Order: sequence, then C-alpha cells, then structure tokens
Amino acid sequence: MDSGTLLLALLLLPLVGSAVVAALGANPRLAKLVAIGFSVASLALTVVVWFAYLGARSESRFALELSVPWIPAFGTSFALGIDGIALVMLALIAVLVPIVMLFSWEEKLPEGRSAAGLYALLLATQSLLVGVFAATDVFLFYVFFEAMLVPMYFMIGRFGGPRRQYAAVKFFLYSLLGGLIMLASVIGLFVVSGEELGRGTFTWVELQRMAAGVDEGTQILLFLGFFVAFAIKAPLVPFHTWLPDAGAEAPVGAGVLLVGVLDKVGTFGFLRYCLPLFPLASQRLAPLVLTLAVIGVLYGALLAVGQTDMKRFVAYTSIAHFGFIALGIFSFSSQAFAGATLYMVNHGISTGMLFIVVGLLIVRGGSRLIGDYGGVHALAPLLAGSFLIAGLSSLALPGTNSFVSEFLVLVGSYPRQPVFTILATVGIVFAALYVLWVYQQVMQGPVRGAAVLSAVSTSGPGTMLDPTVEASRGSSRGAAGFPDLGRREIAVLTPLIVLILVLGFFPGPVLDVITPSVIDTLNEVGLPDPVGGATR
Repeated sequence: MDSGTLLLALLLLPLVGSAVVAALGANPRLAKLVAIGFSVASLALTVVVWFAYLGARSESRFALELSVPWIPAFGTSFALGIDGIALVMLALIAVLVPIVMLFSWEEKLPEGRSAAGLYALLLATQSLLVGVFAATDVFLFYVFFEAMLVPMYFMIGRFGGPRRQYAAVKFFLYSLLGGLIMLASVIGLFVVSGEELGRGTFTWVELQRMAAGVDEGTQILLFLGFFVAFAIKAPLVPFHTWLPDAGAEAPVGAGVLLVGVLDKVGTFGFLRYCLPLFPLASQRLAPLVLTLAVIGVLYGALLAVGQTDMKRFVAYTSIAHFGFIALGIFSFSSQAFAGATLYMVNHGISTGMLFIVVGLLIVRGGSRLIGDYGGVHALAPLLAGSFLIAGLSSLALPGTNSFVSEFLVLVGSYPRQPVFTILATVGIVFAALYVLWVYQQVMQGPVRGAAVLSAVSTSGPGTMLDPTVEASRGSSRGAAGFPDLGRREIAVLTPLIVLILVLGFFPGPVLDVITPSVIDTLNEVGLPDPVGGATR
C-alpha cells in the first residue's frame, strides 16, 4: 500500500466497520465480534502507520501525506498527513477502542437499545477522530471536528444513565457553540489568506508560512475563535461544565473515549492550530490562558475531593489534568511541549483505566455513589489493586506513566513561567489527597456500604451472608454477589496496566517520536527555547 493512502485506509476502516456492524443488529453477538475484529484490524494498521512514519520522516512538516482536490472554488482539499503529535494520538485511539469494546461485551443497555448500535457508534467515533488528528486542511479539520459530536451525542443520549438526555444535549450545545465560533475564524482565516497570498486557501502549511506577516490584532481575533472551541473541548475552566454531566451519564465505554481521547482534540488544537497559525496572538494571550490553566488545576482538584459520584469524580480529576497540559503548551518550551503531548497520551491511559474500574464497581454494586462502597479489597482484591494502580498513575507516582509527563511539564514550564508553575505544583498535593481518599473510602476498612452489602446478601443460596466473617478467611475470589475480576475483565485491564508501567520506566520511544514535532511547533511560534535545543 502506498504510504499516502495509509491514513485514508486508517480513516475508512472503522467507518466501513460501523456500517457493517449496524447492519448486524439482529445478531448482537456477531455484531460485537465483527466490531472487535475491525477495531483490532485498525490497531494493526496503526502499527503499520507508526513504522511507516518512522521510515518517512524528513524535513517536511508532515509525513504520509495525501491530498485530493475537494472544493477547488473554496480552496479546500481532502488533505491528510501526520506529525509525531498526531501519531501518538492515533495510537491512543487504536489501543483504547478494542479495550472499550471488550469491556462493553456484557454491558447492560437501556431497554430498546442494541449492542450493534453502541458498537457501530464506537467505530464511527474512532473514524472521525482519526480524521480530526490527520487533517492538514483547516476546513476539513473543521468538518471532522463538528462531525465527531454526532456519534458521541447518540452514545450519551441513547445508551447513558438516567439523566442521559440532559447530558447529551448539554454536551452537544456547548460543543456546537464552540464549533460555530471557530467557523467564523476559519472563514476569517480564508479571507486573510486571500489578502496575504493573493488567493484564499485552507492548506495548513501555506497558512502557517504566512502567519508571521499577519498583524497582531487580526491574529488575536482569529485566535480567540479557535481558542474558545478548543477550550470547551479540552475542557478549560470556565468552559468545563458540560464534562461532569456528560462523563457521569455516558456509558462507560463512551466515557472512556470522551475523557481519554475526545477531550484531547482541544489540547491538540492548541498545538496544531492556535500556536503555529497565530504565533503573536499566542504569545500575547498566554498569561490569560495560563491563569485559566492554573485555576483549572486547583479548582478541578478541590471539586474532585468533594464528589460523592465516582464518575463525576473521574471527570473532575480530568479537569485538573488538562490544566497541567495547557500549562505545558502555553509555556513555550520544547520540554513543556513534549511533556504536555506525552501527558495527553498518559492521561488517556490512566483516566481510561480509572473510568473502566469505576464501571466494574458500578456493575457489581449498582450504584455510582462513593458512600455506597467500602471494604471492597476484602471481597475483590484484584479489582481493588487495579483501582490503586490507576489512581497512583493519575496522581503521577514515580514509576508510573503520568510522572514522566508531569515532570517534563513542570521542569519545562518553570524557566519561562515560574509563578504559574509553582501554583500548579500545589495541585499535585491535592491529587494525592483526592485519589487516596477515594481509594480508602471505597476499598479499605471493613466491608460496608449499601451497594456492597446488598450485592452480597442477595447473591443467592450458599453465598456469603456475613461479608465480615468471609473476609477474615482471606478469600481472594470474592463473594458470589460481588465477585473479583473475571478473565474478560483481566484481559481488559492488563494492557492498560502494562502501558502504565512501560511508559513509566521507558518513555523514550514515544518521546523520540514527539520531540521533532514539538521543536517544529516551537520554531513556528518564533520563540527561543529556554532549555536550549529548539532547532531542527
């Protein structure tokens, strides 16, 4: 296969799979098997893309490029291409989708909803996310940016929790508003390109080359249109209020993609569009963005401490983490850029696993409330251990994947933004507080809580009716009504645990892919690297 068509194949494969799976609605088991087959095939193709990228890297900004005229009168083309930043995001999608599908295999769906519909929407979301990260035409990016809202809206609205309609509408309206504001800037960028280049264009490379010649006032106006859309998606405070509702009501599989990948479109947009296309505006408005980032770190952490709903707890931890990512991006250093990009990947892995473990608890106890659980470690030690690993990764314990990225963000940000960096560091203390507090409440101590006791006491004849007595025997298999991890669930969590540990100790191969692209981005902003080496 020609290298230029690899990205097109990666985009179309899950889209075709979505159509096939949707047609198999009458046979749920077959639909699930076919969907997982397409997701695994996409993962294999992503591996091919990874090695093709490594072999194709050159002085050009993007690799594996494909460009076909689309609407010539508007200066648009169907143009795809990736750099190292986009590549690691494509890899994250490819890893998470089959894991999510395997988790959702036995998920109880609302009445009248089919597994084929859920799996088809998951594949459609994967395809559109590939388009978002691979587009090198600004108008094409906008189309994918808006289109990816549709399958996620239906996953939340049709397959979510009791308040799913409210959460889905709120998610859609926030995202749509941001998209419409961005559309105004996309049109404005086309008009400005016509004035600067003599013809309007949406080609990213041409727009970036003319960026330095656009006056600062125009850049600020155009920057704000893109920034608001990306800040809503990220989400940065105060544009974040849709996430706790959407994360809490989404089915677990959709929630993993929502907080693990779809939110990264915002921070990816900062790196790909805001900084290179509007370098003067990015520098001028950086203090404002950094202020929002630090507020997000502290505000998200404080609200996470006070949550009673486990899924909302995970959502608020994500708001705090995105503050760290934004801090790294708008500190303008190669180390901070690399740390922020790696943080995007590691957050998807860690928070995705945390969301899955919370889903496993909810399946067993039937409740999302933290207060309805206690002493789970005595009944399900493997489940409790998985929660601990995901939590320790979330708080960036040394040896886990998130530590490396958080360390790079702080070290890279300090030389240029010492005050903001010191303030954000306080968030690390809060992270330890909220993660360990929830773990202690849910997993440690005597067996307690309405969800645990109810599951155990109603598990049928011959099962454990006195969980305290049974726990004292040291059983690791759990009660029949509150079982430990099964083989399928172990298969779901094992790849995530492996990635947490491998990227914690050996992040080098991923950083080697990221670094050339973040150096290119810093050069496009036009600032010297405070830690040196920002040349290529």
